[in-house]
Amino acid sequence: MLERKPRTGRTEVTFVLPADTPPGPVSVVGDFNQWQPGTRPLIPRTDGTRAVTITLPGKGEHSFR
Repeated sequence: MLERKPRTGRTEVTFVLPADTPPGPVSVVGDFNQWQPGTRPLIPRTDGTRAVTITLPGKGEHSFR
């Protein structure tokens, strides 16, 4: 799931997964971190999910996986 919050001149995108699916460490890769695994790991949250928030420029397109 993605959560997107527009801010002045930027957008905060939060990537969210269940805590155990897939098992093991998970990170978001994309053109915003040169596709480097491990630089944006999803962190467990108290609601039973894990997530990471990325701040991106407000305009433009980005690729991620």
